[in-house]
Amino acid sequence: MADNTDTHQETTVHRPLKPVSKRWRKFVVVVDGTPESKVALRFAGNRASHITGGGVILFHCIRPGEFQHWMTVADRMAIEAREEAETLLDSESKKLEEVHGVRPECVIAEGEPKVELLKLLRESPDIFGLVLGCGDQGEPGPLVEYFVREGVQALNCPVFLIPGTMTFEQVDALA
Repeated sequence: MADNTDTHQETTVHRPLKPVSKRWRKFVVVVDGTPESKVALRFAGNRASHITGGGVILFHCIRPGEFQHWMTVADRMAIEAREEAETLLDSESKKLEEVHGVRPECVIAEGEPKVELLKLLRESPDIFGLVLGCGDQGEPGPLVEYFVREGVQALNCPVFLIPGTMTFEQVDALA
């Protein structure tokens, strides 16, 4: 009898090796309004909606302001940056809930993005993975560069790198 493994598709669904306990498994997505962050968010929303206890954390980091001669100018810039971040995360949060049925948590940090992101990852034991969108032209982005090189050793979760060139349809087909 000939072996038909190439033409025969496995139809058996296998169970987990051990019982899976109910727990939260959240994806952290860096949201900055770029096209690649939108694709990464789409991926995270798809995955979170398909796993038990799936959730999403939208992360945005406000970099420290440049030196200002007038403190009131620096204060106003910080207030405006926070308002912009809140508006961005609110908008993306509504889209995520509408499209995927997932209500995300929103985190706005102030400081150096890689430092603040590592802090969030270490403080949250329920994080399942870090989802980063890669730039579609030239360099992949500073966070991607950091977390695929020296920063990977500091992580306590997997990193999902999502090409910024992917369409929503391609991302949806992965779910």
